[in-house]
Amino acid sequence: MKEEDLSRIKRYPIVEYLERKGIKPVRRTPSYALYRSPLREETHPSFKVDTEKNLWIDYAEGRGGSIIDLFMRLENCTLSEAIRRLGQTAPDDTAYSLHNDFTPNNSQPAMAASEARKLISISDTLPPHLQEYLTKVRCIDLERAMPFLKCISYEVRDRRYQAIGFANPSGGYELRDNGSFKGTVAPKDITPIFTDKQAEHAADKTPPVCVFEGFMDFLSFLSMKEEITNHCLVMNSVSNVARTVRYLNDRHLTHIRAFLDNDDAGRRTVQEFVRAGFKVEDMSQYYKDFKDLNEYHVSRVRERQKHKGQIQAHMSITDQNQNKESKQVKLKMK
Repeated sequence: MKEEDLSRIKRYPIVEYLERKGIKPVRRTPSYALYRSPLREETHPSFKVDTEKNLWIDYAEGRGGSIIDLFMRLENCTLSEAIRRLGQTAPDDTAYSLHNDFTPNNSQPAMAASEARKLISISDTLPPHLQEYLTKVRCIDLERAMPFLKCISYEVRDRRYQAIGFANPSGGYELRDNGSFKGTVAPKDITPIFTDKQAEHAADKTPPVCVFEGFMDFLSFLSMKEEITNHCLVMNSVSNVARTVRYLNDRHLTHIRAFLDNDDAGRRTVQEFVRAGFKVEDMSQYYKDFKDLNEYHVSRVRERQKHKGQIQAHMSITDQNQNKESKQVKLKMK
C-alpha cells in the first residue's frame, strides 16, 4: 500500500467509525469525545477519542492508537485485513499532505486540523541544544546514539521547530525535543534493531530479544553496555504490542527481555507477551524504584559523578595538606 493511502485511512474519523457501529459518546466537546469503552463492559467512561488528532486511548488499559489499531481490536482481524477493509470506506481526502501528518502531544502547540504542520528537513546532525539535552539531561552516549537519530525540522504557524527523530522502517519518526514535547511523524510503527553479531548466532541458540518501550530506554541501554550482541526492538508505544508479537512470531523469536516502564501499562504488556507464548524476562525488576530504564540510568550516572567529585575533593584536600606539611618541614630545616 502507498504511504498516501495509509495516511488517508488514518484520517478516517474514529467517531464516525464508532457512530456507524452504533456506539455513541457519553460526552462530546469540540476537541474530544468520551465513551464507555467499546472494548469491554464498563459503567464509567474511560475511552477517549481526540478528534483533532484522530487518536484514541483507553485509560483503563493504558493503550491507544490510530483507527487501524482500534479496528483490529473491534473487528478481531489482522493488520492487512484492517487496512483493506478501512481502505474501502475511508474518505478520499487528497488535499491533505503526508508531511502534515504529525500526531503531537504535550508542549506542541494545539492546532485545528486545517492548520498545516510543514516538514522542512531531515538532517543527520543534531543542533547543540538537542545534543546537550541528550548528554546532560538524559545521560546518553552521543557517539553511540547518533547512528539511530535524525534532526527533524518542521514549521507550525510560521514558526520553526526542531526535534530529535528516531526512525521506524515504515518511514515514520518518534519525536522528542529538549522540553516536554513528544510526537510522531506518521506512520507509527515498531523499530527492530539487529546488531552485527546476529550472524554469529545463526547456527547457535538465538539470544533473547531486548524489547524497549521507547527509544530513550534503548539509547540508555546502548550507553550502559560495553557491547550489545542481542537483537533489539523498540515498540515506540505499548499500543504496538500486537505488532511486536506478530513481528517476533514471524521470525521465530521466542525469548524476550522486556525493558518496559514500571507502571500498569508496562506490566499489562509483559503479561500480554506471556499470554502470547513468549519466554519473558521482566527486566523492570532491576530498576523497580524508577519510572523507566532511562531514569535508572540517569540516577546511576549522577551517583558516579557525585562519587568522582567526592574523590577529587578528597584528593585536593590531601594535596593541600601535603603541601602545607612540606612547607613546614622546609621552614624547620632552614
